[in-house]
Amino acid sequence: MFYVIQYQPLRLIAQNNLTSMYLKQMLSRHVQFGQIWKSWFSSHSLVGNKNIILMGPPGAGKTTIGRIVGQKLDCPVIDIDDDVLETTWNMTVSEKLQDVGNKQFLEEEGKALLKFSASGSVISLTGSNPMHAASMQHVKKNGIVVYLDVPTAVIMSRLKSMKVDRIVGQSPGISLHDILQFRKQFYKRWHDIRVLCGGDVTPEVIAEKVLDAVKRYQNSELETFISTRSSRSGRSMEKESLKYFSDVVTEGLAPDRGLFVPERGLPKFTAGEWQSLIGATYIERAQVILERCIHPADIPASKLGEIIETAYGENFTCSKIAPVRHLAGNQFLLELFHGPTASFKDFALQIVPHIFAYCIPKSCNYLVLVATSGDTGSAVLDGFSRLHDTDKQRIAVMNFFPEDGVSPIQKSQMIGCQKENAWSVGVKSDFDFCQTAIKQIFTNSDYTGFLTVEYGTALAAANSINWARLLPQIVYHASAYLDLVHQDIIPFGSPVDVCIPTGNFGNILSALYAKMMGIPIRKCICASNENNVLTDFVRTGVYDLRERKLIPTSSPAVDILKSSNLERYLHLIANEDGQLVTQLYNQLENQGYFQLQKDLLEKLQQDLVGGWCSEEDCLAAIHSVYSTTGYILDTHTAVAKVVADRLQDRTCPIIISSTAHYSKFAPAILRALKIAEINQNPLSQLHLLNSYSPLPPVHWGLLETLKRKGNDDHQVCAADMSMLMSHIETLIQNHFM
Repeated sequence: MFYVIQYQPLRLIAQNNLTSMYLKQMLSRHVQFGQIWKSWFSSHSLVGNKNIILMGPPGAGKTTIGRIVGQKLDCPVIDIDDDVLETTWNMTVSEKLQDVGNKQFLEEEGKALLKFSASGSVISLTGSNPMHAASMQHVKKNGIVVYLDVPTAVIMSRLKSMKVDRIVGQSPGISLHDILQFRKQFYKRWHDIRVLCGGDVTPEVIAEKVLDAVKRYQNSELETFISTRSSRSGRSMEKESLKYFSDVVTEGLAPDRGLFVPERGLPKFTAGEWQSLIGATYIERAQVILERCIHPADIPASKLGEIIETAYGENFTCSKIAPVRHLAGNQFLLELFHGPTASFKDFALQIVPHIFAYCIPKSCNYLVLVATSGDTGSAVLDGFSRLHDTDKQRIAVMNFFPEDGVSPIQKSQMIGCQKENAWSVGVKSDFDFCQTAIKQIFTNSDYTGFLTVEYGTALAAANSINWARLLPQIVYHASAYLDLVHQDIIPFGSPVDVCIPTGNFGNILSALYAKMMGIPIRKCICASNENNVLTDFVRTGVYDLRERKLIPTSSPAVDILKSSNLERYLHLIANEDGQLVTQLYNQLENQGYFQLQKDLLEKLQQDLVGGWCSEEDCLAAIHSVYSTTGYILDTHTAVAKVVADRLQDRTCPIIISSTAHYSKFAPAILRALKIAEINQNPLSQLHLLNSYSPLPPVHWGLLETLKRKGNDDHQVCAADMSMLMSHIETLIQNHFM
């Protein structure tokens, strides 16, 4: 336990002339804004009889901001230090510390808070209140807890200026910084709302942010979802027809075959808010960003934090989760392969299963369907197999993959990742057939209704058509930029380009979303292999599948002709014109192509640049990079590297998404490195690669998966819808009945 020795009181009191003058100045500037908020709350109610409870580290400004918020709302303001502790103890906090000693102080503070009650007030807690569980449970019952999240460096500076140079409990070898970091776990545990507070933000602005956050907390109807194919006139405003985050997670695909998107768009972060995350860990960044994208009515902040910790805490081989590595010149690699199945899909699919389990009704069984071009399958199987046993009894997953359209190691991995609630089925066709089949199954109301009535089982999707899949990907694009700033490569605000190997358009769409949210991304470079339909589309505005046949390559995640998430981007640049999106995709389905209007193509080309790479150039890039740096690119990253070399203008850094570990594509890598004898056994291939002491090392998770017995045991299905549906029914009967 740690406590604060207040050599000068942390709360802002009139005896401090500088603070008093500052407070009076701030309060005088709030009259007009305060009247607006009083008017809003008079008609919408503050929080009924509940309190707004401000929580944060010592020096966060809780007292000052509490007074400003109270004045705006014309409601009582209670400072726990002044109005509860010192009144209860009849002595100052410093005197109490001297009287009872460090170890007893927190308990005495908690006892005082347990006897306290209030309603309809703004309450400023002490920095140490959240460390006493019983008293926090007591005050939280009748309040909304707002965490004033101030960067530790800013707090350190403030404490120094306030002449607070030591935290109680501090001993030799333990820094003030470490103790402040230690306390964060308690703030994370109790908060309902987080307000980011940068170093240069005035108390006035923070008070406004607190009120905005409370308003959002109270009104989940501000964050509803629509289909990319819904018309404005056709959108029902009836409350029972609104779609929330929990709904779109479980439903996956909209009834009209469109994709769900947030009706009011994604949240925007200020430059100061992004800058407050520069020194944060990946997990901390993820929680802040996802809290703003997921309403607490769907997943409370504390539960979301638990999910993120579970997903990224121990399952990734690198402590930085998504490290950024300098490659050469102005090129940097965003390494997205440190998860358990060695691809970028792990970032979403270690989180989504837990989100899904939390959001779905407890009274129904769910079968999650997924189509994969290679990496998604093993990531889905691994993610859902890590659920708690009780959740695995009611949630199963079936993965369809092109039997002859993935690498041998990818196939072995998908089969090896099968568990009691997770199965793989090879389909004698390509990825586009698998993905289209799943979409048709979801929109076949007779079939889905039959499964619900006959077996009590609903279907759900885990492909990137599911909105929840995209959100964790926004995090790593934002985090990569912040890492470059943290490493002093660029100052905040300087632009970067990103180059992403692109198949289903989900990863590059997430980068575009990060840009919309305030990350200074200049251009997103869309890198294709010989299946270059997206390159042609970005350059011409014509999406043309006529007379195109899928070309199998060594970068199978890009072997896609129908890019599902492109629909979300077109809906965005078309100003949410669902009728236009419907028209385009009906034409694509019926005639095999569509063409964008000139104004939409111009909008698209402001964001995107497209290029493609041949198989020969892909393998040559792997060889070249290894020869000059000792680093091995996987085949998808090599595609992006070739395209980046061709299209970047070298006026700013470029971040290349390294979307998979080279171990997954060992035969192609061995060919690229001109190693003559290649054993056909996947495990032998990895051992051969490992003998070269490569950088980065061979992925441990792949080695472990390939060592498991039974890696040839899986079902194979013809490219026939009725056969796929038969497999689904059989699985349901075996697992749920």
